[in-house]
Amino acid sequence: MEEAAKLLRAFGNPLRLSLLMELRDGERCVHELVSALGAAQPLVSQHLKVLTGAGVLHGRRRGREMAYSIADEHMTHVALDALAHVQERSRA
Repeated sequence: MEEAAKLLRAFGNPLRLSLLMELRDGERCVHELVSALGAAQPLVSQHLKVLTGAGVLHGRRRGREMAYSIADEHMTHVALDALAHVQERSRA
C-alpha cells in the first residue's frame, strides 16, 4: 500500500502530469521539457526528481544533459485514466 500511495503522490501535481504527457512520445532532455512547458528549469528538474524517485520515470545521461523517459506504459495509463475521469465528471 505504501508504494501505491507513493506512486499516486507522484502524480499529484499538475506540472508532473504535464511532464508525463510530454514524455508519452519518447525520451526528452530537460531543456526540451522546459521549452515545451514554459516552466523554469529548476522547477522542472525538481518535479523530474520526484517522478524518478517514485519510479515513474527513468533518467539517463546523454552527453552533458539528462534525458528522461517513462518507466513503463502503465504509468501513462494511470495519468490518462485520471485525466479522462476528470473530463467525464466535468461533462456530467
